[in-house]
Amino acid sequence: MFRDVKAVFERDPAARGFWGVFEVVFTYAGLHALWNYRVAHFLHRHGVPFIPRLLSQIGRFLTGIEIHPGAQIGRGFFIDHGMGVVIGETAIVGDDCTLYQGVTLGGTGKETGKRHPTLGRGVMVSAGAKVLGGFTVGDGATVGSNAVLLQPVPAGATAVICVALFTT
Repeated sequence: MFRDVKAVFERDPAARGFWGVFEVVFTYAGLHALWNYRVAHFLHRHGVPFIPRLLSQIGRFLTGIEIHPGAQIGRGFFIDHGMGVVIGETAIVGDDCTLYQGVTLGGTGKETGKRHPTLGRGVMVSAGAKVLGGFTVGDGATVGSNAVLLQPVPAGATAVICVALFTT
């Protein structure tokens, strides 16, 4: 729990000072969604039926962030401006990752088993990006805003969307 708050202070320049701790703890929806997820995930791992999914839906209603209780999320995870973030059931998020608003870690609807992506340590996924499928985004990689990723990204790489418009 302390590591989650520390992650906010490390990666959000708006979080600062003594009073900033209260602001972060009481007003950051990404942090609330993460704490809700951690309770739901604990119950999910211990075979409790129904309640983990109910908690997930309550968290979604309160924060606008949907994290399936079956997802695996590491320490130091930070969701900034989290409205619209979706993290699927078989997603794995490594330590010290950052997601921005509108990010989806989802499936394509064609897979079975491991259908959602794995993010390595220290991955940053920018606003609006969609990472879809059961592949890995390597440690320290960056996914640019509004990118649609359907294939693996090597460690340290940057994946962006490039649109070319041609006129004749």
